[in-house]
Amino acid sequence: MRRHAIIGRFGPLDVSPVPVSANEVSTRLDLVGPDGRLDYGIGQALADAAALSIFPTEIGLDLLVLAAHVQAADTRISRTTESQDTWTREIRLVVPVSDPGRWTSTVPLLKRTLDFLTGDLWTVGFRSRPESFSRIVPPRQHGLATTPYDSLALFSGGLDSLIGAIDVLEAGKKLLLVSHAADGATSGAQSGCFDGLTRNYGLPNVGRLRVWMSFSKGLVADVGSEDTTRGRSFLFFALGIFAGTGLGQRFTLRVPENGLIAVNVPLDPLRLGSSSTRTTHPFYIGRWNELMDLLEIPARVENPFWNMTKGEMAAACSNQQLLKALVPQSLSCAAATKGRWQKRGIEHCGYCLPCLVRRAALARAWGAGNDPTVYGLPDLAAQPLDTRRAQGEQVRSFQLAIARLRGHPGLEKILIHKPGILADAEDRLDDLAGVYRRGLEEVGSLVESVQTKPL
Repeated sequence: MRRHAIIGRFGPLDVSPVPVSANEVSTRLDLVGPDGRLDYGIGQALADAAALSIFPTEIGLDLLVLAAHVQAADTRISRTTESQDTWTREIRLVVPVSDPGRWTSTVPLLKRTLDFLTGDLWTVGFRSRPESFSRIVPPRQHGLATTPYDSLALFSGGLDSLIGAIDVLEAGKKLLLVSHAADGATSGAQSGCFDGLTRNYGLPNVGRLRVWMSFSKGLVADVGSEDTTRGRSFLFFALGIFAGTGLGQRFTLRVPENGLIAVNVPLDPLRLGSSSTRTTHPFYIGRWNELMDLLEIPARVENPFWNMTKGEMAAACSNQQLLKALVPQSLSCAAATKGRWQKRGIEHCGYCLPCLVRRAALARAWGAGNDPTVYGLPDLAAQPLDTRRAQGEQVRSFQLAIARLRGHPGLEKILIHKPGILADAEDRLDDLAGVYRRGLEEVGSLVESVQTKPL
């Protein structure tokens, strides 16, 4: 196991000393490209935001720079070779920011947040940007139109974010959607859904800020990349807050996610800790709200669907006709490109965990046989599924989890505590337990007649 330090630098003249211990592998993260523009999509994000009449604060930009450090470390430091247990890495970040004094007060909170999110051991430190980069965000020009948006939401291209966007727009709000461009499949889903929303509501009422951030595979010398990406939601939330600070008013960042996945109780008792994502867990969202307070950003992060199953979300969507039209554009599959080797292109596999939750939800909302999504495995019950292969693994896991709950009434009130601390939701524990049970029963209606066994 080796400790790693990711040290951010604003250009070749940024040479202020940063001590590195003898047992650390130090990696320089050059934040300024050869053209003098901020790299890793940050400069483009500023330009695209300005085109939307959005001018983030310097603290908002600092947050995006911090997220770049987190994303670089999370995706370019292999768990297999750089940890003792093939999971837990020791990572130190040194981030140049506009106001180190304000940021230093957040260090304990950031460590707690990142440790919880990724399962690693993080250390975060801050230093001043070089004088030539003390101010980066262009000021709003005098007389320029005010920001045209009064609502803000993350937009993944998935079904939950699509429902969330429709509900806000149906309420007459002017909505800015914030996305990470990610891979081609996800990017295509985001564009397809966004185009459908703009056709229905018009560009004056819905806009999009989409940021692409990636790092070369050789960023950390002689170390392989990492594909678990448990830290990616830190980037997503940071993008949203970055944009929100440019709205010029108090704002709420909506992070739409159904309650079953938000609590995300492991289906398998052995699948604990960071083996399950914590992107919208109540504890994680609570720490972001605490961070906003410390940074004096007038914002709140909230999941408006924390107490609803995915099927309940779909059934309650305020424009059913539009949702049904755009569902095929949305993407839920964990690996939508897995069918390419069979020349099937991008599609929903139909049997991964998010596909099963999606299928069950749309059957719950619209009735069996009314889901317009094309699945690689169209009929789960057509033949027995092999539990030793991907097609049967998650189905069987759901079956076992559902049987466990049915055999032990009230167990859900215990299980919801397994993924993480729920101190921020003590007044919502019964609701969280309820949505977990209803979410599993929703999937149960889909898989209970499916035969699974080792083949």
